[in-house]
Amino acid sequence: MKRFIKKKSNKIGLPPGSLLYVGDRKTEKTTITLIDYDEEKFFEKKIDKIEECFDFKDKSSVSWINIDGIYDTNVIEKIGKKFDLHPLILEDILNTDQRPKIEDFENYIFIVFKMLQYDEKANMIAAEQVSLILGEKFVISFQEQPGDVFESLRDRIRNGKGRIRRMNSGYLAYCLIDAIVDNYFLILEKIGEKIEEIENKFASDPNSNTLTLIHKLKREMIFLRKSVWPLREVISNIQRSESKIIQDVNKIYLKDIYDHTIQVIDTVESFRDMISGLLEIYLSTVSNKMNEIMKVLTVFAALFIPLTFIVGIYGMNFEYMPELYWKWSYPVLWFVIITIISVMLYYFKRKNWL
Repeated sequence: MKRFIKKKSNKIGLPPGSLLYVGDRKTEKTTITLIDYDEEKFFEKKIDKIEECFDFKDKSSVSWINIDGIYDTNVIEKIGKKFDLHPLILEDILNTDQRPKIEDFENYIFIVFKMLQYDEKANMIAAEQVSLILGEKFVISFQEQPGDVFESLRDRIRNGKGRIRRMNSGYLAYCLIDAIVDNYFLILEKIGEKIEEIENKFASDPNSNTLTLIHKLKREMIFLRKSVWPLREVISNIQRSESKIIQDVNKIYLKDIYDHTIQVIDTVESFRDMISGLLEIYLSTVSNKMNEIMKVLTVFAALFIPLTFIVGIYGMNFEYMPELYWKWSYPVLWFVIITIISVMLYYFKRKNWL
């Protein structure tokens, strides 16, 4: 439940724009890395103090400042003052329960989205909020913890592969979002494998553990949908943005991300329908098993009703019961009992009740 609703009770009563971290502290130390590049040169450094990045704000090259661990409000506040960020934007960066969104300001664009990875140990989707400040010559990314899906992008920048070293900061923001959206497909592959595994269990031996897996998978799909669905609107708004930061050349690439996002959403919806179908199949299977059991029990009860009636008669304490003194009364009684059972079984068979 903590993945769906973050604890915000500490923010109650505080004025708007108050800097207070909302979320789980996932790292003990805030890590800052700086990458500065253009077509000719490249510079990368791990920063000890955020002030070391400030000289790169007005450079002609593209600067990417990445911050891992956003619980340190002093770092966020200093960045806000230097880059002239609105207090409400700083508050949104520290609130890790944000819905994916975009806010377009005069000198920068603020983007929030979810970076998802599949935790093999916990067997669940792990989510992390990523916030971007996109300026004309810089991109500042805020992550909750170290570790991301951007390493291949860093390698492309270091080695000058592709066109990224020739493009502006808008293209860098596109690459960051594209890396996150591409990773969604890996998660969908994992979910698809889980669904196939459950289907195989249905074919062999569905049980209560299978129902637990279905419910867990259904919760994962709800969480995935909640994280991915708003991203379509975010990408669409970036495409329609009239900001000078988003150049027309970048909008072509953004259309590709939009198509991928639609594909992810369609796959999520398909998986949700499949999981709902699995749940219905499981309930139907359990119901059919119960019906089979009840049918067998009903047949046995029906067979013994007339027999109980017969032996009940002879359990009465009548003084005169002539057949009790007949020589063949006992075998005749068994003949009658077996005949009744046979006739009833034949009747049940004709009615397809067996």
